[in-house]
Amino acid sequence: MSFEVFEMLEAKVQQAIDTIALLQMEIDELKDKNSSLAQEVEAAKSGSESLVRENEQLKQEQQAWQERLRVLLGRMEEVK
Repeated sequence: MSFEVFEMLEAKVQQAIDTIALLQMEIDELKDKNSSLAQEVEAAKSGSESLVRENEQLKQEQQAWQERLRVLLGRMEEVK
């Protein structure tokens, strides 16, 4: 009878070891995925910052062109 109990205990221990091994593999996979996603976030953040800078530059260029146009229109009004 005690041999059967020992075999059941051994089976449960082996099952626990197998479960732990699977969970460790899953943790490793999730760490890799997390690292990959962190890199994607950094790339997106960098791209976003680049777009913000470009947008600001384009706004400044637009304002410069609008000012030039106002000056030209003012000159045309003076000629009339």
